[in-house]
Amino acid sequence: MITLRTPRARRLTTVSLAAAGLLLASVATAPPGNAGVAAPSAPSGTVDTTYTIPGVDEIVSSPNLRQVANLPKQAPLDATNSDLAFQGRYAFAGNYNGFVVYDISRPTAPTVVSQVYCPGSQNDISVHGDLLFLSTDAPRSDDSCNSTGSSATVKESWEGIKVFDISDKANPRYIKAVETACGSHTHTLVPGTDRKTVYLYVSSYSPRAEFPDCQPPHDSISIVKVPLKKPTDAAVVATPNLFPDGGYEGRPGGSATTGCHDITAYPEKNLAAGACMGDGILMDISNREAPRVINQVRDTVNFAFWHSATFNNSGTKVIFTDELGGGGAATCNEAIGPNRGADAIYDVTGSGDARTMVFRSYFKIPRPNADTETCVAHNGSLIPVLGRDIMVQAWYQGGISVFDFTDSANPEEIAFWERGPLSTERLTGGGSWSAYYYNGYIYSNDMQKGFDVLKLTDWRTWTANLIRYRELNVQTQPSYLGW
Repeated sequence: MITLRTPRARRLTTVSLAAAGLLLASVATAPPGNAGVAAPSAPSGTVDTTYTIPGVDEIVSSPNLRQVANLPKQAPLDATNSDLAFQGRYAFAGNYNGFVVYDISRPTAPTVVSQVYCPGSQNDISVHGDLLFLSTDAPRSDDSCNSTGSSATVKESWEGIKVFDISDKANPRYIKAVETACGSHTHTLVPGTDRKTVYLYVSSYSPRAEFPDCQPPHDSISIVKVPLKKPTDAAVVATPNLFPDGGYEGRPGGSATTGCHDITAYPEKNLAAGACMGDGILMDISNREAPRVINQVRDTVNFAFWHSATFNNSGTKVIFTDELGGGGAATCNEAIGPNRGADAIYDVTGSGDARTMVFRSYFKIPRPNADTETCVAHNGSLIPVLGRDIMVQAWYQGGISVFDFTDSANPEEIAFWERGPLSTERLTGGGSWSAYYYNGYIYSNDMQKGFDVLKLTDWRTWTANLIRYRELNVQTQPSYLGW
């Protein structure tokens, strides 16, 4: 979600393959194209005008995707739900008022293990071993969990990263705070190559001259180094400038680049993709403290706000999402059309520093939403399917979509699930913030309705059941067995 700064009070275990001779479709290769501006006539689906918008809170879905559980929000964590992370039999769910630890050992009957009250928009979340990290991107009176809202014009206001010890899931302990420039809208966990350290790539944006801790220009990210044996020594070790020549200058309906919104790292391939407001970037992260931009793309026709990124398993494709309207508008309708507020699919061609991202197509959910529903391309994850590229994605009140982009020029939706609008009278915010696949199920953090669990049953995705993660932060993209 886009938030405007105002002066106010992501290890993998693969199950052995017992089955042989899997029936997998061949991968279609798209023809070469040009990097840079995406053509408005790019291949895309069209809005299904025959689709009937469901009633208030009515659930509709394709036959192959069904809900198996829901846990409503509980006070005091009854603010907006945000991102998700996973570890073993636990799911960790961010909320603007803190975070929840769920036991998902029985996915059809999840339970609350603990709730931690610690306000700080958005409370973007990741886990590693006995550590949990939260992002704060709103000025607070101090770095405690008892802080109150403050103003970014006040030098003493605090924003940044909070670190918790989660060795006891029933009683997480807050152990460290690290202040970062312009706060931490999102962060990406990147394991160090020495296995003794993790890094957090902190994304933030929207500097202003009157903000003492968020001065323009802000073309950088903050890198927080966390020694695993002594996490209380966590500190900012670098603030690399990703746009030394300046980012996209912006246009009416298209955000200027003043930092990044989110970064997805693929540590095994030493790659990262940054969604940076007006720019999409590909980075070499072989030196964790000095990431290098090796390719940069823009879409000055259809993209409004580069929001997030997802690689395919081979690292030969990357999907960027466009958060048109900042998550506060109805953008999934015939008037907006299929190319604006969509995903953009790029092939990664070449090797080494000569790698470039080549635009192939857009993907957007084909079902129209009501004008009272906030709908936008939001957080999703790759489903670990062998031989195909398939992703699940949240679309706020547009629900949850599963689509196949094996042929990157012709993506195809294969499953969906959604609730009807929260209101038929006025535009009301809500819907799925994050929809991620983890060990056989899809988990969704609905901003208003709580924690949803869904089961996908489809011949194209059954091989995902062979893959098991021990830990999953989606923006720290893992690799899985493939061919």
